[in-house]
Amino acid sequence: MSTDVRYPIGRYSAPQTVSSTERRQMVDRIRALPVRLRASVHGLTEAQLDTPYRDGGWKVREVVHHIGDSHLNALVRFKLGLTEVAPTVRPYDENLWLQTGDAINADFDEALDFVEAMHRRFTAVVSSIDDEASLRTIIHPESGEQTLAQLLAHYAWHGDHHVAHITALRERNGW
Repeated sequence: MSTDVRYPIGRYSAPQTVSSTERRQMVDRIRALPVRLRASVHGLTEAQLDTPYRDGGWKVREVVHHIGDSHLNALVRFKLGLTEVAPTVRPYDENLWLQTGDAINADFDEALDFVEAMHRRFTAVVSSIDDEASLRTIIHPESGEQTLAQLLAHYAWHGDHHVAHITALRERNGW
């Protein structure tokens, strides 16, 4: 664990290679994310949901919306990577996505339901990635070429990273 509240589980570091066993473990982490996310926010009040996880950071409810937005984009990136040759994927402005009507006005439970429903599809797609498919690549204009195995590693870390933002905030505040 890191003492930097921005990176409570440490910064992401892309692996050079990912074994079949590691891939299965990453898929399991992605599959488990909705349950872990729901548990991390269970019992929080509206005021607590509107508390930033750090100074200048997103509110807890925004972290939940961000996970939905980010992993929706991940689902599309994986599907493109599985169906096209080295596709260039689109970046998006995560802060602007948090300013859209769904993030601002949606019922919080609906945001959790969305993550849960979308993750069923996400898990189905990443579960299908075998050794050969794991070597397929996507190109991200900001971070460059990466294999689907590396992309899988990133999103397994990403979910853990944001759940840790919430659980670390709860620990610091005694919630």
